[in-house]
Amino acid sequence: MKKLITMLLLGAATMSAAATEMTGKAMTEQEMAGQVERPKLVVGIVVDQMRWDYLYYYHDEFVEGGLKRLLDDGFSYENCMINYIPTVTAIGHSSVYTGSVPSLTGIAGNSFYIDGKETTSVRDTTVQTVGAPNGRPGQRSPHNLLATTIGDQLKTATDFRAKVFGVALKDRAAILPAGHCADAAYWWDENAGHYVTSTYYMNQLPRWMEDFNKTHNTKPHYDIKTSSEGVTMTFDLASAVLENEQLGQDDITDLLAISVSSTDAIGHAYGTRGEENHSVYMQLDKDLAQFLSLLDKKVGRGNYLLFLTADHGALHAPKFLREHKMPNGGWKNDEARKQLNTELSKTFGSNQLVSAIMDCRVYLNHDEIAAKGLDINAIKEKAIEFLRQDKDLAYVADYDRLSEASIPAPIKERAINGYNRLRSGDIFVQVKAGLLNYAFKDSFTGTSHGQWNPYDSHIPMVFMGWHVPQGSSTRETHITDFAATVCAMLHIERPDCCIGEALEMK
Repeated sequence: MKKLITMLLLGAATMSAAATEMTGKAMTEQEMAGQVERPKLVVGIVVDQMRWDYLYYYHDEFVEGGLKRLLDDGFSYENCMINYIPTVTAIGHSSVYTGSVPSLTGIAGNSFYIDGKETTSVRDTTVQTVGAPNGRPGQRSPHNLLATTIGDQLKTATDFRAKVFGVALKDRAAILPAGHCADAAYWWDENAGHYVTSTYYMNQLPRWMEDFNKTHNTKPHYDIKTSSEGVTMTFDLASAVLENEQLGQDDITDLLAISVSSTDAIGHAYGTRGEENHSVYMQLDKDLAQFLSLLDKKVGRGNYLLFLTADHGALHAPKFLREHKMPNGGWKNDEARKQLNTELSKTFGSNQLVSAIMDCRVYLNHDEIAAKGLDINAIKEKAIEFLRQDKDLAYVADYDRLSEASIPAPIKERAINGYNRLRSGDIFVQVKAGLLNYAFKDSFTGTSHGQWNPYDSHIPMVFMGWHVPQGSSTRETHITDFAATVCAMLHIERPDCCIGEALEMK
């Protein structure tokens, strides 16, 4: 028996040596045990409204351990595009983690209509606030999301032993990335001046979270989103979740989804240039460097897989563009709604046929149309005819007939990807390049987003850490490729509506 055991041990050692010779490295404990090799932790970071070119516009001022480290040590896809319209926050966050588009996920915007009633992407009146007096900021959940996420797939693959958390100042930016099966999502309640969650996840905050809120809070109604302080608050909570929930501390891969919201709020208020935008990106870089150092210490350098991207970019502010003689302006969407209702009333006898125009979508009032016994197709035709007279609009088309529209193929494909027939309205409109999709004053220094153009749709796509080589590629990739790539690396099934491509980093 001893001789047999000795022979078996020698055989195992020989096989291990042979494997080492072939691969050039010693086999890991997971490989020796026949287990699937995975990182201890996946960290996703979405920087709200981060244009791709910020990686290089601010590059020389970055510290060595922050954004510059991602580029120096990681792999960057330099031509990552958003492949749908409109390019807004809720859609961007859901697309990164589902690998899908609004047509399939049902997240048609930050706000949209369901059965004639306006809602936000994460509003849920069946749940209550946890961590503050009950109110609308806590009535939130992922129930409007019709697709699974990376986190949901990771939960399923590990028999729900993986831990999944979402952290952000914005509710939708914490909830949608974390998915349906998350252990928790935490977001900022401005009325309370600290973080909250909802009864969708738990009935009471963990003790460590209550203690965190005692030391990390502001006066009620203070707008932390328009301050660089919001970046630090976000990474502070991410660090607290990492440590208190013991993420990445066992053999089961965990997921931490982080979104930085202050970059978006500051961009909307002050634009893509100037001291305010510079300050928030310097703060982001500094806080990211500290967080990466914490990951190295707690999880181990090379033991975590991290990616960084954005939910959308932003147009340069109209004032900035005008000063430099570039096309600029803003489409008066609310005025257009009023004018359109007036025009339609001349033919159809009602001035309430258009409920809203938002995110360059026209929502017709289906209840009013049915009550009056009107022909919706006739109304669409009349509305399109009227809107096409607007010189600020590049394209106007019936959503149900987009494939027939005279629109360039790349834009048409994005419009179709962004159209959910039950939530996206009835008529697609797109403003000309350089124009905001709403009116503005001549002194306006802020910005917005939502269009197909590169300033809104070209975003960072950087991976770093576990099994990620150093390098870059200029091949075109898409926001929907994150989920497919991460799931392929983890050897788990991709989300159920994923249309992205699993990328090879070479």
